[in-house]
Amino acid sequence: MEELIQQLFNGVFLGSIYALLALGYTMVYGIIGLINFAHGDVYMIGAFIGFFLITNLHLNFWVTLILTMGMCALVGMLIEFLAYRPLRHHGAPKITSLITAIGVSFLLENGMSFLFGGDSRSFPQAIKLVNFKIGFIHITNIQLLILIVSIALMVLLQFVVQKTKMGRAMRAVSVDQEAANIVGIKVDQTISFTFAIGSALAGAAGVLIGLYYNSLDPLMGMAPGIKSFIAAVFGGIGSIPGAAIGGWLIGLIETLTFTLGISSWKDAVVYAVLIVVLLVRPNGIFGKKAGEKV
Repeated sequence: MEELIQQLFNGVFLGSIYALLALGYTMVYGIIGLINFAHGDVYMIGAFIGFFLITNLHLNFWVTLILTMGMCALVGMLIEFLAYRPLRHHGAPKITSLITAIGVSFLLENGMSFLFGGDSRSFPQAIKLVNFKIGFIHITNIQLLILIVSIALMVLLQFVVQKTKMGRAMRAVSVDQEAANIVGIKVDQTISFTFAIGSALAGAAGVLIGLYYNSLDPLMGMAPGIKSFIAAVFGGIGSIPGAAIGGWLIGLIETLTFTLGISSWKDAVVYAVLIVVLLVRPNGIFGKKAGEKV
């Protein structure tokens, strides 16, 4: 029982990373109906940016985190402007945008491999690791930092979406782009902002996971990117609270496989649970059935 509870805690910490990534997927899909498969690679770029800021400029963790989020926001806006906006303006079918997203993902992965090599690097320990015990639960200060930063960013995102002018514009565009444009909302600017904020969250996740696992490489975004997409589907693609819950659920499933001694099957278990969830709730846990326009 003690081991089970310990793994539940570990799952919450790991799931916080998946939740941050899943938020980027669900926001972009909610606005323009696109699964941005390059999102996991923005997370990888965030880890590399954090690595160079700490290693070469000797910045502390908090400054690194903020600068990485800002730089990844610019990367996200650039991807949207160069790869997705021209397709949207020319009325390209959804499958074209999806294929483009996969192409952008491969471009980022191979580009980073070409520039920095494919070998794994050690992420600098910007924060001294401290272990402490609460009852029989072993926790590190880095795990707590991941949880606190993740929740703070999720709360901030919810505030932006629900309480700000840009958040209202995002919600309007997600409902009807043409109507939003008629009433004076700058649709392209709103979509670009959505990519920026989602990419900023991915950048934060990259720094946090680099600090947690103490390693990074150009392909590190592949598996977490796919699992975070699954997390978004779990919670209901397009739902911000659902993406967060889905991320934590994925983290719990993965860590529980270690407890059961089937860690080599963790990916298979995640996909199996996804199938079961979609059979029971085809739109995800918090997803809403969209009405068909006639």
